[in-house]
Amino acid sequence: MSETIDTIDADQEDVTPADGETGEQKAEGGDDDVLVREGDIAGDYLERLLDLLDYDGDIDLDVEAGRAIVSIDGGEDLEKLVGPRGTVLEALQELTRLAVQQETGSRSRLMLDVAGWRADRREELKELGRSTAESVLKSGERVRLQPMSPFERKVVHDAVATVSGVTSESEGEDPKRRVVIFPEA
Repeated sequence: MSETIDTIDADQEDVTPADGETGEQKAEGGDDDVLVREGDIAGDYLERLLDLLDYDGDIDLDVEAGRAIVSIDGGEDLEKLVGPRGTVLEALQELTRLAVQQETGSRSRLMLDVAGWRADRREELKELGRSTAESVLKSGERVRLQPMSPFERKVVHDAVATVSGVTSESEGEDPKRRVVIFPEA
């Protein structure tokens, strides 16, 4: 863990919610101390997991857009923690969120990335959303994309929103929920 996190960790007593506000409300409100604490708990959990698996990896914490972002980088075996299309990564993220919730008593929205997979996937999806939106704008025909995770759909929706004259929505039920892009009326 980085030195910044260790320094902030020493001040954990200051993270206690005040005036009836729950830890979840503070975390969702973007309170950096609460988010750093979540990241620290997640980092400890993930370090133990890496030790059990005998995988090498460096854990990094960031706070961005009101959520803790935890990254594991550097080890050769880390791709195994991503799995096909990020399925193992999604499951590991949920387990990490549960570990944080067990410690804090509040639901966590932390985001986990392993070996830069989520960052790379975000760039691919931005391009897919933008290029598909431009194609829909030219053709006037709606396009239904492949089923995606909530993370993937959000990235595509955000990319489509940058193209004037088209819009997007999600349809279907998980795990087959997908983005549909169509011309604005």
